[in-house]
Amino acid sequence: MSLAEKHKTTIDEAIARLLSRAENSRSLGIADLSPRVFKSLEKYVFKIDESAGNAEIKAFVDEIRADDFCLVLACERGDEKAWEDLVKNFDGTVKSAARKISSNAEDAEDLAGSIWAELYGLKEGKSKLAYFSGRGSLAGWLRAVTNQLAIDGFRKMKRLVQIEEDREFENLAQDSSEKTGNEKVVSHTENPEEIFSERQTAKDVSKALKKAIDELEAEDKLILKLYYFDDLKLKDIGATLGFHEATASRKLARMQTEIRKSVEKILKAEHGWNEDEVKRHLSETASKLGINLEKMFAILIVLTLVQEILERGVL
Repeated sequence: MSLAEKHKTTIDEAIARLLSRAENSRSLGIADLSPRVFKSLEKYVFKIDESAGNAEIKAFVDEIRADDFCLVLACERGDEKAWEDLVKNFDGTVKSAARKISSNAEDAEDLAGSIWAELYGLKEGKSKLAYFSGRGSLAGWLRAVTNQLAIDGFRKMKRLVQIEEDREFENLAQDSSEKTGNEKVVSHTENPEEIFSERQTAKDVSKALKKAIDELEAEDKLILKLYYFDDLKLKDIGATLGFHEATASRKLARMQTEIRKSVEKILKAEHGWNEDEVKRHLSETASKLGINLEKMFAILIVLTLVQEILERGVL
C-alpha cells in the first residue's frame, strides 16, 4: 500500500474542501480528483518526508488552486465547455508569453499554436495538462510551459503540429530514408503501400487507412485535406471554417487518434489480424523508418490523400 493510499480518508476530506472552494467545480467529484492529488502528494510530500501526516497533507491540498485545478481536469476528461473556457481565458496569456520569447510576430503565432497543440495532446498523444499540479496559478504555469518548450527547441520537434512549415514533411521523409538506408521509403513514393516490406501487410494497411479516412465526417476530411495537402496552417484552417486555431488543433489531434484506432480495428475485423500482428507490424515498420507511430501515421495520411486525389481528382 502506498503512503497516499494509507492516508486516503484524510486526502478525500481535503479534496472535498478543495471542491467546496471552487466557484465552478465542473461537476467533478472526489473520485475524479483523487488520482491527480495522490500523484502530487507522492511526488511533492511523501518523496521528501515519508513520515508526513495529516497536517502536511491538508496543508498541501489547501494550497491547490481549486478553480484552475478543476478546469484542467475537466479538459482532460473531454469537457467541451471546459476547453472553451480554457481557450477563452488563457489564449491571451499563451500568446503574450510567446511574443516575449519569439523574435518576430510570425514565430510567436507559430509557438502559441504549438503550445495549444501540446495542451491538446497532439504530440505523442499526451497532453501537457497532465503535469499541472494546481499549486501555482494556471496562467503562471502556462507561461512557464511556453518558455520551457521554446528554450528546449520545441519548434524543431513539432512535426505533427505544423508539418507544412519549411516543407518539414519533405525533411522528415528524407531523414527517414537516410536512417534506414532505403532511398525509396517516403520521399520518392506516392503510395503508402511502399512503406511496408511485406506485400500483403502493405495492402491491408493501405485499404484500412483509406476506409478509415472515407468514414470521417465531411468537415474532418476537409480539415485533413487543407492541413496535409493544401499546406494551410491551423490558424488559417480555423479562420476558413469559423473556429479558433486551438479548436482546429484539437480537431486534428482527435482525427489522428481516431484514424489510428480505426485502422487497427479494421485490420482485425476485416483482414484477420490479431492483436499481436497489429502491434508487431506497425511498430516494426515505424522502427525501421526511424520514427514513432504518430509520425508514421502522419506520413501515411499524407500519402493516402495524395494517392486519392491523384486517382479521383477530389478528396
